[in-house]
Amino acid sequence: MFLGVSRRSFASAAAVAGRGPSRNDFTHCVIGGGVVGLAVARQLSKRPGTSTLLLERHKAIGTETSSRNSEVIHAGLYYPPNSHKTRLCKAGSALLYALCEKYRIPHRRTGKWILAQDPTQLESLEHLHAHARALSIPMTWLTSQQARSREPAVRAEAGVLESPLTGIVDSHALMTFLLGDFESAGGDLAKGARVVDVQTVGSGGDMGYRVTVHGDGQSGGGEFSVSADVLVNAAGLSAIGISNMLLRSHPERLQRAYFCKGTYFSYSASTPKVGTLLYPTPIKGFAGLGTHLTIDMAGRVRFGPDVEWVPGPSDLKPNESRVAAAIAAIKTYLPGLREAVLAPDYCGIRPKLVPEGLGGVGQVDFVIREEEGYSGFVNLLGIESPGLTSSLAIAEMVDGILYG
Repeated sequence: MFLGVSRRSFASAAAVAGRGPSRNDFTHCVIGGGVVGLAVARQLSKRPGTSTLLLERHKAIGTETSSRNSEVIHAGLYYPPNSHKTRLCKAGSALLYALCEKYRIPHRRTGKWILAQDPTQLESLEHLHAHARALSIPMTWLTSQQARSREPAVRAEAGVLESPLTGIVDSHALMTFLLGDFESAGGDLAKGARVVDVQTVGSGGDMGYRVTVHGDGQSGGGEFSVSADVLVNAAGLSAIGISNMLLRSHPERLQRAYFCKGTYFSYSASTPKVGTLLYPTPIKGFAGLGTHLTIDMAGRVRFGPDVEWVPGPSDLKPNESRVAAAIAAIKTYLPGLREAVLAPDYCGIRPKLVPEGLGGVGQVDFVIREEEGYSGFVNLLGIESPGLTSSLAIAEMVDGILYG
């Protein structure tokens, strides 16, 4: 047994789209059981005559970035026209809404307001509106009076840009579905499986990958190895470390990971009432979208995330010192906020490809590529927002890279 997964030989597998019979344990190995890794593994598992193994280092799926975010289905407003983020967010949004409707995964089209409080912010929203129109993303202008009639508690002195395509999804229910569909297609999940080394086996068209894994007590303990024709690095916060393991003989291709922590705040008051997602006008050069208001599927209001650069991905403890700045930011658009019932709730970490000050919203794109000289190795790096929205489209793109 390999980490609780039956170890099988697929040497007799039929050739698939030019990939010959496998000499390895699996056709596909996907590292990372977050929403993107689950979506990719599910997509690849549907290829006839193949086998897919998903490795997750924690004892449960989706415990990092995938479950520590705003659970927003984005429309794709903020990113350059030809970027992966724009294309995959737009396509992923449509795929995600269709999947949720078909399989009754909890979600809701809430809409989203981006709020301007002064002429400078209004000018920024006008540029954002023109950008959205060029991308065929529907947007609607509301005057401050129209906004006040719909959401009396919300302050928007200069106007509102409304995104009707924005919504929310239960990310845990989504990941549970993706895992179930993956396993129904014959995929294997190994939990508690921390990758400690990756090496190539073979060369050229026969190149494959051997992954060395350290298992915890849940999966038998000790170190094991498994081989695959195809390796997809969807390890999120650990993705650059995984990439560097394989590319270590090419110092010029090694990268450094950077981490941006975001604290989310709970709000236990029932007033003021708000039924729309609220976002401040984006700040140029800022690493996030501001401390915004979102609503979960139960109707609970939460705020965040803020932006705090940290040296590593393990600091997930909420910090009381962040509350004062959050209150100041929130009260610019929700002046009736009851400060005493706002409290730090949970934190998430964004995987960044550049350090603080060098990458504002949309300035740094997803990295999704088959690495040169490593046939069948697909790297997914810097998959932060809108990664949840884009997950199904990313899966289709990876499938296209490998088999297209």
